[in-house]
Amino acid sequence: MTDTQMLITIILAVAGTVTTRFLPYALFSEGRPVPAVVEYLGHALPPAVFGLLVVYCLRNVAFTSGTFGIPELASLAVVAAVYAWRRDLMSPMVAGTAAYMLLIRLMS
Repeated sequence: MTDTQMLITIILAVAGTVTTRFLPYALFSEGRPVPAVVEYLGHALPPAVFGLLVVYCLRNVAFTSGTFGIPELASLAVVAAVYAWRRDLMSPMVAGTAAYMLLIRLMS
């Protein structure tokens, strides 16, 4: 990439980020009600995204060889247990990642 192309790419990335950050505030000002479809998406998308991430993370796990998927399944159990205990999003992510990293180092 030339310097000009890099500058144009950076400008477009900044413009896209700024637009997506401020657009909701412009479209859904404080006095107006939020449309029903946006409310629905706000409730339906988070579980769908997490389900998609689980499928994506487990798609290449070999349950018949190697570690037999034990680190992945154990880490998934840690995530579920920590979420049930703490009911926040950050703790399960940190605990699951730490468990997975520890298990793949110990089992391989």
